[in-house]
Amino acid sequence: MAQASTEQQAVIEILNETGAPVIVCDHVKLAFDEKVVLKDISFTLIKGHTKIILGASGSGKSTILKIITGLLRADEGVVWVNGSRVDQLSEQALMPVRADLGMIFQEGALFDSLTVRENVGYKLFEESDMPLDEANRRVEEVLGWIGLSEYIDRMPSELSGGQRRRVAIARAMAFKPRILLYDEATTGLDPITATTVDEEIIKLRDLEHVSSIVVTHQLRDAFYVATHMAVVGPDGKVKIVKATAQKAREAEFIMIRDGLICFEGDADALRRSPDAYIQTFLS
Repeated sequence: MAQASTEQQAVIEILNETGAPVIVCDHVKLAFDEKVVLKDISFTLIKGHTKIILGASGSGKSTILKIITGLLRADEGVVWVNGSRVDQLSEQALMPVRADLGMIFQEGALFDSLTVRENVGYKLFEESDMPLDEANRRVEEVLGWIGLSEYIDRMPSELSGGQRRRVAIARAMAFKPRILLYDEATTGLDPITATTVDEEIIKLRDLEHVSSIVVTHQLRDAFYVATHMAVVGPDGKVKIVKATAQKAREAEFIMIRDGLICFEGDADALRRSPDAYIQTFLS
């Protein structure tokens, strides 16, 4: 038991280092009967960085997220999340891994019969032994973070689409996961509302040091997240500004085509790509 504890501690120390990989997909393949969705997918997400996955509808973008969370099993390949091989874990063994993963779905996936407070704190109230007053303080903290404190006792039906997405982000971050996965989080939103969601993604990455994977086909939002950063001004207020060259390199695009990665790199490299398919996609 002491050996296992020592090995576990070593893994934790490695994962806490700057530049440590938090997600690794190595030659992942998946098919549904005769339809091959992922032919050969390999990439690494570094702690505190962002991967933005682009591709046409049905290209397997969301499927990659499901494989990372263990909701789907790849036919071949290896998947590591925070030092655990999720492709080999049982459903029960996956639970502690998933506790460090927050998932934000396209429609927010809120519980319609629960208030904003109950939605955001659901995992704390139902799946942890955190004292009730402490759980409520955490709910209030994260709602304050996304600027929706005054909506804490409202029902989801009383919120706008953008507010529901931001509540979904608050729910995902309430348990303090180190990794957040966004599945088309801005689809269906108007540009101004979508920007508020984009800015929450940026703030979580830059101020809370959350590692993230953003699946989207909304190019405006993808480039906004990749080319902006969050900073705290002298007045203590958070501002979203143009990313420095170094920060921009920490957000990388992955383009999926025909089950393969046809591009991986930062925003500038994507724009300059000579690949005809990529240029057609961007236009």
